[in-house]
Amino acid sequence: MLQRRRRLEQDRDLSLSLKKKNDDLAVLVEWSEAGERVDADFSQALELFDQEVQAGEIKKMLGGEHDRRSAIVTIHPGAGGTESQDWAEMLLRLYLRWTERRGFKREMIDYQPGDEAGLKSVTFTVNGEYAYGLLSAEAGVHRLVRISPFDQASRRHTSFASVYVWPELPEDVEIEIDEKDIRIDTYRSSGAGGQHVNVTDSAVRITHMPSGLVVSCQNERSQHRNRDSAMKVLKARLYDQKMKDNQAKLEQISGAKQQIAFGSQIRSYVLHPYQLVKDHRTKEQVGDINRVLDGDIDVFIKTYLMKKSSGTLGEATPDDDV
Repeated sequence: MLQRRRRLEQDRDLSLSLKKKNDDLAVLVEWSEAGERVDADFSQALELFDQEVQAGEIKKMLGGEHDRRSAIVTIHPGAGGTESQDWAEMLLRLYLRWTERRGFKREMIDYQPGDEAGLKSVTFTVNGEYAYGLLSAEAGVHRLVRISPFDQASRRHTSFASVYVWPELPEDVEIEIDEKDIRIDTYRSSGAGGQHVNVTDSAVRITHMPSGLVVSCQNERSQHRNRDSAMKVLKARLYDQKMKDNQAKLEQISGAKQQIAFGSQIRSYVLHPYQLVKDHRTKEQVGDINRVLDGDIDVFIKTYLMKKSSGTLGEATPDDDV
């Protein structure tokens, strides 16, 4: 009830704020018609009005059960060794920059550096309202096409990396995990210097035998805290798996079309022979790839949410030339 009341209060506040801005714009129009020079003021007020409308639209589209929650994000490179590991590191930088733009807090749970460059695996949390609802639009396989900096012959390479997103569950969500079903291993952290290097076996790896899920945490110096963090991630992944299984059963019964799987390729980032970022589900395209790689992905998230909300989201169908 308290959560529902808070949502209603936010809707009311948004409505009142938009009405006030709309009234202010109407006054500026009247002054302009009366001969006053208010072009700069009108332009600024209209931009603020548009920004609030867009932010309100996105929030109204995020009405899922867990959309308001914080997110747990994992990035894995695909096949290709150093090339794909470097691409996974670039994606990590992209999302960390995006969290900065949004004002979200983030915490590194587990980071496994690559052999020569990049990373083998990374898991981090993004804490803030609607973090999961927004980042769920990024779940899937991301493809990079570029001239490889690791190829002496300067040939064009295609790299893949997978992004997985789960909601951070509240304490009152019950996920039963039998102690007999998990194996806990401890090891020494493998961070590259500074606070990430431990001289004791404080890093924790938990294997859930029935599902085969494996989670690790090495961010904290305390083995106990690493275990708690790893269990939090494991519970989120088990809950997500349970929800997907239930959804698959419902779709099988009703004959409904299945949603896009996390394993499908959702977006391509082309650096050579031309520059273009294209989302294969929404067909949204951006030519300024450097801006996107620097964390400016809101246009892709908004388009995805709008099409999903309206029921017009298509399957990821990568073009052969992109």
